[in-house]
Parts: sequence; C-alpha cells; structure tokens
Amino acid sequence: MNPRQLKTFLAVARHCNFTRAASEANLAQSSLSDQMQALEEELGVQLFERSRQGATLTPAGDTLKAYAEEILALNDEAEAAIRATAGLCGQSLAIGTLETIAAEKLAPFLSRFRETHADISLTLKIAGSGELPQRLEDGSIDIAFTFDRGERDERFMTRLISREPLALIASRNNGATPPEGLADLSHMPFIATETGCVYRRLFDTAFTEAGIAAPEIVTQADSIQTIIRLVASGAGYGLVPRLAAAPAAERGDVVEMSWPGDTPTASLIMLWRRRRVQPPALSSLLAAAVEAFRPVRPADARLRRAG
Repeated sequence: MNPRQLKTFLAVARHCNFTRAASEANLAQSSLSDQMQALEEELGVQLFERSRQGATLTPAGDTLKAYAEEILALNDEAEAAIRATAGLCGQSLAIGTLETIAAEKLAPFLSRFRETHADISLTLKIAGSGELPQRLEDGSIDIAFTFDRGERDERFMTRLISREPLALIASRNNGATPPEGLADLSHMPFIATETGCVYRRLFDTAFTEAGIAAPEIVTQADSIQTIIRLVASGAGYGLVPRLAAAPAAERGDVVEMSWPGDTPTASLIMLWRRRRVQPPALSSLLAAAVEAFRPVRPADARLRRAG
C-alpha cells in the first residue's frame, strides 16, 4: 500500500462511485480502477461491492478505511514535523476548547506558552463538548481542553488538569435565600444547558441520586455566559462552573448560594489523539500544560455568597 493508493481508495469510499472519485483524484477512470484492483490483489481481499448503482465498502474495505485515514494523517504529521525540525517551516497548533475554559483557564496559560515558544503559532477554536472529539478525529484540532463527559475512547489520550466546582447562582436583585436542602431547589426555575452537556448531567444526577424531582428548566442555552446573564437578569437560577461565574460575582451581578450537600464538580481534562510519535509542537504544549497545571487541585476561587 502506498499513500497514492490510499488517497484514491478514500476518494472512492467517500463518493461510492468510481467516476466521481476519479474526477476528484484527477485520474482517468481506468487508472483509478487499476489502482483499486492492484490494492485488492496486494491485500488479497475485495474492498468494494461493485454494482450499477456505484461501489460500497465491504467489511474489509470498512476496516481499511479507518487505517487509511490514520496512515495518511500520520504521513502528513511526519512530513510537517521533519520540515519544522529542519527549520523549513513554522510550527502550528490548533487548540479546541469550550468558551468558559478559553476565557478563564487557557488565556493566561497560552500567553505564557507563547513567551517561551514564539516559533509555534496557535489557533484557538471554540466548540461544544460533544464536538471536540470529532474535531480531534478529523484532524481540525490537535488537542482539546474540555470537561470530562465520562466517555472513554481508545483513540485518545487524556490527562486530568483540575476538578472545577460548580456554583449555584442567583440574581442579586431577587432576594434569594440559600436553600436548606435539594427539595427547596426542586421548586425553583432554572436556566441550564441542553441535555447531554456535562453541566446538565451533573445537575440532573444530583436530583436523581437524591430521589427528588428535578426543578423546571425554564430556558436552555448552549452558552455558559448567556446563562449567567439570564440569571443576573432574574430569569431563574443556574448551576455553572465557579470559574466562569467569578467575574459576574465580583461585579455584583449574581451571588453564589450554598449547594445543599456535596458540591458538584466537573473534571477538566486535556484530550489528544493517541500516536506512536507526537508532533514536536504538541509535545511542547503538553509538557508546558503538565507543569502549569500541577498539582491537580480544586479551584480555590470563592464567590461572594448570599445570606
């Protein structure tokens, strides 16, 4: 197998059609067919089911697809790493993260990293926690800083950075009093993220484990900062990362109320693709992050409390 064959194979897999794949690969259809026949003969298996409707992957072809994507990605990474080491091109990193983490956790770290690694250009990409693994897989980001969703994927490496407490917040203007128990919260209107988000899962789990009906979610929002602003306006209560709520608390827009029972926490992790050899720029970032975020401990910021 060579890179040219694998690129052609993936083009056919994408289009399920030899003619369209040949057009994309800028090949005559006969040349493309010859490549695929040679690949099948080399492997001793049939990769496509051919019909008048097109070409679909066989089980063997589906297996090769995953490896072909990995091989070509590693080939590109190796070339980039070798050229960077030889000084023929600059190094770059694409970092994916959540809005809250970017603003409150990564901004100072990345600023310090750039001071000591001026040769590495950084791109910060904001996405939802559910999107980040897919972006790692397709190569559009090199590393993700996100909250642990409790999902394990052997394709990725993870490292715990910190355990971030969540804060129960209310508008300073609504005269809220701290709840004595979770039952008190069940009657309060809440603004929350959508089902599936790590914050929402922690919120729902707290009530489920206590055997108490969860509060009514009056508004769902996919932005933590939007939730904080809605809470500040008096639209309801919120459960958000304390590190995100701290600026609003310092301005006096919201207050934190004591959470009845153990405070929910979210594990902040680094997530990156498992490789035999990591690109030099990524290795530098990982080493800097391990040093910057050591030791792992809960955030020690405290909000102004009500009551």
